[in-house]
Amino acid sequence: MVLDASIDHINSMAKPSPTHANDPSLVALGATIRSTRTTLNMSQEALALAADLDRSYMGGIERGEHNIALINIIKIASALKLKASDLLTASNL
Repeated sequence: MVLDASIDHINSMAKPSPTHANDPSLVALGATIRSTRTTLNMSQEALALAADLDRSYMGGIERGEHNIALINIIKIASALKLKASDLLTASNL
């Protein structure tokens, strides 16, 4: 039973976007999130927890692998004590 549950967890994990992974805009946003997080001396896990997102998903966001939804941008910006518009502006988007 435990093995089945772990397989379900692996299968439900977010996978990189097949069409948008490594898009320059997503990479820029991810780099800005990572830079801001490290400036705040915050771990990726702490940011994910504060934004109510999975840690592995947060890693994918920082690597520019996910075409992130607006609601998640707002959650991450809030966890970083920023407005979403400031996060996007800092990413030159």
